[in-house]
Amino acid sequence: MAEPESTVINTDVKQKDPSEALVIAVTTRAIFNLEEEHKLYLEKGKEEYTRHQQANQDKPLPPGTAFAFIQAAQYVNKKILESNPAEKDLFDILVLSNNSPESGVRIVKSAKHYGLEISKFCFVSDEDSTQYLKSHGVKLFLSADRTDVCNALRRGVSAALIFQQEVQAPSTPLRVVFDGDAVLFSDETDQVFQRKGLEGAVQYERAMEAVPMGEGPLKAFAMHLGKIRKKFSPEQSPIRTYLVTARSGRDMGIRAIKTLREWGLAIDEAFFMDGAPKGPILAQIQPHIFFDDGLHNIQGARDVGVPSAWVP
Repeated sequence: MAEPESTVINTDVKQKDPSEALVIAVTTRAIFNLEEEHKLYLEKGKEEYTRHQQANQDKPLPPGTAFAFIQAAQYVNKKILESNPAEKDLFDILVLSNNSPESGVRIVKSAKHYGLEISKFCFVSDEDSTQYLKSHGVKLFLSADRTDVCNALRRGVSAALIFQQEVQAPSTPLRVVFDGDAVLFSDETDQVFQRKGLEGAVQYERAMEAVPMGEGPLKAFAMHLGKIRKKFSPEQSPIRTYLVTARSGRDMGIRAIKTLREWGLAIDEAFFMDGAPKGPILAQIQPHIFFDDGLHNIQGARDVGVPSAWVP
């Protein structure tokens, strides 16, 4: 696979080994707030957009939804290297952009302005930039473009759609919240629920209690996150992970817990909401990112200021 049209290596940052690191690719609209610029691009075209970006290249872009998540991942790297300077199992962040290198100067300068530890900036002119994800060893892709996300998922890369919102950067440690069905787990029980209703889904879960659930689209990312988390004692860990699921703990929680145990995936806290809104509990947790497949849950999270990523 050819390298993207133009890859800018960030020499200010220690380069990671992609075969060992947890590589996360973010698009420019996921990490920075480019809504005004994107509107200009849609209304006036690429040339006008490029002119605007070049004219403003020394003006840092405001942070976007995934900004605090990237900062918190950087904090985890710092803690890992403090305890073991030779450690290679680190977060590696790269930016994947449909900008040309000329209009991308502002993006590189913005990242440097905020001290973001981004190792590579890949400027791709192809319509489908997701074809480069596998060659970079990407384990998670965050984009503000739905087509990008669907293409990445089809290529077998964990991916989610970022919604632009005002985000209060929560403090460290890195806090990540996963929904269960169709995110960490497969959607098999959801499908039973669609066909047979809640009672049918509960009966199915009871019958299948001893059988681990299938893998969901974000399992691989969650497993690598769990692997990094295990480098620390629970008290010292710079990562906290949560399961917040619509399942009821009484009827449908056992299989979820048994599946996590079977996978060897330790979760710090699990909340079985029994269909109740997730917003209030997310407001308590204050995660850097919340992954869910339900748009109503994403909206509830956004309403309480939680950075949200939809897994379509």
